[in-house]
Amino acid sequence: MGKQIFVNLPVNDLPKAKAFYEAIGATINPRFSDDTAACMVLSETIFVMLLTRDKWALFTKKPIADARHASEVMLAVSAEERKAVDAIVDAAGANGGKVDVNPPQDHGFMYGRSFEDVDGHIWEAVFMDMSQMPQG
Repeated sequence: MGKQIFVNLPVNDLPKAKAFYEAIGATINPRFSDDTAACMVLSETIFVMLLTRDKWALFTKKPIADARHASEVMLAVSAEERKAVDAIVDAAGANGGKVDVNPPQDHGFMYGRSFEDVDGHIWEAVFMDMSQMPQG
């Protein structure tokens, strides 16, 4: 089995966060979900673990950042085509997220846009066509 990534994020309202991630294309894995956490599947290798703040506090003694007011991390996920980048960002905006929180990028071979989820975590959706990447 190849490597997998589990991105853990603290959330203020678990049902609202689950609905947001489902709206942008994730599915829930009920085996790893309960009333304090939800495992959202983005792909066979990418999982987003949404944890209530109380659950999150069990794993660290550090203060929990409020992603709406402090930069914590920027997560990027690949898309199959340019239209898929727009679709995920548009779905984020239509479901309580903020779109284009960073300027959209279009370098010909690479196209990306960003959004914040309902808790302020920043995501980027990026399409890259390596056959069009400039040489050198």
